[in-house]
Amino acid sequence: MVCAMAVPGVIPVAYEPKHRTETIGRYAEGQFLASITYAFPEGFRLEEGWEDQKRLYAVLHTFDTEGNYRDSDIWCAGTWAEQQRDPVGAASPLTRAQVHRATLLRSLPRRSYTDIAIRPFSVTHEGVRFGLVIREDEGEQWAELYPDRLAFAEPWDGTYDT
Repeated sequence: MVCAMAVPGVIPVAYEPKHRTETIGRYAEGQFLASITYAFPEGFRLEEGWEDQKRLYAVLHTFDTEGNYRDSDIWCAGTWAEQQRDPVGAASPLTRAQVHRATLLRSLPRRSYTDIAIRPFSVTHEGVRFGLVIREDEGEQWAELYPDRLAFAEPWDGTYDT
């Protein structure tokens, strides 16, 4: 009989340059996790007009040195519909999100990009769930970053699956 490892209390997240965990690390007051992600509000049903409901967020979560959740800065840069109308340039929601995330990251003193280890947390903003949430299905457990949909599981080495 093989026993699955329990979800650890502190979840490692590996820094991967040029991938989805390229904007994580440590700063003077603890750890951070930043991302740009599209999300629908919880309970959303796909129907006509979905393009105006799919929102693009620039996100910065901060944690203390022990991985305890501290705070989030969550900013909506626009919708999928707006991105389709203005795919490039300063008016593009993606460009606005990238600029906002860069500004948030610059605000972190003595920032360095590296692996982190954080505890599960959850916060809801504009009806969208953000956080690192423990999930379970058919006896398997993992931690999932919302709304980015990155799954962390055994061997708990910080790598993720999408």
